[in-house]
Amino acid sequence: MQDRIDAFLHYMSAERGSSRNTIDAYRNDLTRFASFSGERVGDGDIPAASSIDRDLIAGYVAWLGDRGYAPATVARKVAAVKSFCGYLLDHGDLTENPTASIDSPRAPKATPKPLSTQEVDALLQQPLTNDTPEAIRDSSMLELMYATGMRVTELVSLNLDSLHLTPRPGSVRCIGKGDRERTIPVYDKAMDALERYLDEARPRLLKGRPQEALFVNRRGERLTRQGFWMILKNYAKAASIASRVTPHTLRHSFATHMLRGGASVRDVQELLGHANVSTTQIYTRLADSHLREVFEQAHPRAN
Repeated sequence: MQDRIDAFLHYMSAERGSSRNTIDAYRNDLTRFASFSGERVGDGDIPAASSIDRDLIAGYVAWLGDRGYAPATVARKVAAVKSFCGYLLDHGDLTENPTASIDSPRAPKATPKPLSTQEVDALLQQPLTNDTPEAIRDSSMLELMYATGMRVTELVSLNLDSLHLTPRPGSVRCIGKGDRERTIPVYDKAMDALERYLDEARPRLLKGRPQEALFVNRRGERLTRQGFWMILKNYAKAASIASRVTPHTLRHSFATHMLRGGASVRDVQELLGHANVSTTQIYTRLADSHLREVFEQAHPRAN
């Protein structure tokens, strides 16, 4: 089974274009399933992929539930097994789909929690309190994230040739999920921050070392997702933002604030790189809820 898991992960990466994070999640979930399968047969040896059947998968679902995994976690782990079994079926390892009648626990959809415009302003001000190369870089990254709604993986994957500073408004070209490419316009404030970073900070961080990555750390290497997350966490704390702030929080905030400002759902869908408009529509509810609150505060007798 382990050999088939490795082949499946290669297929997801090479042919389906799945991200590194997705591949890592599949690997963890399927390794856990393989281990359970070995324990289930009694001798601890992982059985062949061709032996996977409905009873084994149903037992795995029950086992996960008995150990107190959250419904969302169980749903993710079962989805990984279903995808794996679909691959085995397509490649002749299975003659029928053992997951066809297996229901995954319904994971509740988490409602995105955007920052208020005041919180965003406070966050963007934090790097400006310092004049180090790192602070100048951080200001340009935060401005760009909020200006475009990019995912953090897209941000740290940018190269120098991804950015077009002229003519104004500038733009950035990024590669999203499924290797889908999109070009996003960038407003002047973010472009000004990027120009300052390129002129003043990036050369000081590189110290003459060659590097195609747009954003680099103090060693002149490409900044990582984890590195950006820690940078954001520290600035959110300095800005006294009580709620948990992650890189995706800026994406949620961008989308919600765009819709509140009058942008269409289709425009926001295109900017975010969502394959399906239904993914974008959740932000319309957040925007509508905000507008209702503003109206009720201004017209208390209308309640």
